[in-house]
Amino acid sequence: MPTFPQYLTPEQEEELRLVANAIVAPGKGILAADESTGTIGKRFASIKAENNEENRRRYRELLFASDKVVAENISGVILFHETLYQSTKAGVPFVKVLKEKGIIPGIKVDKGVVPLAGTDGESTTQGLDGLAERCAQYKKDGAQFAKWRCVLKIGAETPTFQAMLENANVLARYASICQQNGLVPIVEPEVLCDGDHDLYTAQKVTEQVLAFTYKALSDHHVYLEGTLLKPNMVTAGQSCSKKFTAEENAKATVLALSRTVPAAVPGITFLSGGQSEEDSTLNLNAINVFPGRKPWALTFSFGRALQASVLKAWQGKEENVKAAQEQLIRRAKANGLAALGQYKGGASGDAAGESLFVPKHTY
Repeated sequence: MPTFPQYLTPEQEEELRLVANAIVAPGKGILAADESTGTIGKRFASIKAENNEENRRRYRELLFASDKVVAENISGVILFHETLYQSTKAGVPFVKVLKEKGIIPGIKVDKGVVPLAGTDGESTTQGLDGLAERCAQYKKDGAQFAKWRCVLKIGAETPTFQAMLENANVLARYASICQQNGLVPIVEPEVLCDGDHDLYTAQKVTEQVLAFTYKALSDHHVYLEGTLLKPNMVTAGQSCSKKFTAEENAKATVLALSRTVPAAVPGITFLSGGQSEEDSTLNLNAINVFPGRKPWALTFSFGRALQASVLKAWQGKEENVKAAQEQLIRRAKANGLAALGQYKGGASGDAAGESLFVPKHTY
């Protein structure tokens, strides 16, 4: 008879399951504040703020020190390595600030997208070397979950079998290592919206990518109840001439997920993928309203779609902190309602309707 050695004790599994479920509690989602130093520099450039450590610390303090009401809709925050070890101006560690609000700290653990040799511009993600040691340290330092992003692109001949297989296996290895070190892994296979493909093509490719991903997670014996999925919503390419409604996007998204994602997964935390703040929220709401069997929580893990209006209100100025925090609370509330299928539209914001699309987006 075959044997299946366990790498997690029942106690470890229960800890992971509880954290995963807490993150996707009804009406709650994730603030992705894990922009790399280079990426946040691009965001700062839009408001003419200098990209230095103190400004990055000031901006993250603005986010994390918002009124405790934000915790009604933000259950977790993904941090960048630098941010995990920063503190408020008064010297209180950010991890402590978040925990005191009842918000779970998480950490981005991949080391970026790199070219996949032998392909037409496809990629894989690096960072498996030393990952176990990094995860163990992050766990000691207060993180409870982790994130790893892989990227696939739609083209005439992509994604290839090679790219889907490689990225699925990388995600599975990462997830297994995280769980062994007490961190809930967020699995992020992002199908980019770059291109002129239609909604049907996006749906079929997303189904393929997710099928490869969950086959790999099964092969690596990953404990699904202690994981979360962070996929793209299914939308047509940015350059597609035909425009689709939120309801059409929702149908394509729910179909793709229902055909590929096991019911054991507690929740799906969508990335915004360059959609405007308002479009992201409307699409999330439509996904939750769409009829059909949806055995997982369907919520958000937004970066740009929670921060665009915040940055525009802040402008790098201390006197604008309160106004910027109000923008965060407003967008978080809107997305919390959307996660329940109760958003009616109209949540204002300084950048609510602006496209946040960045070609070949990197973190």
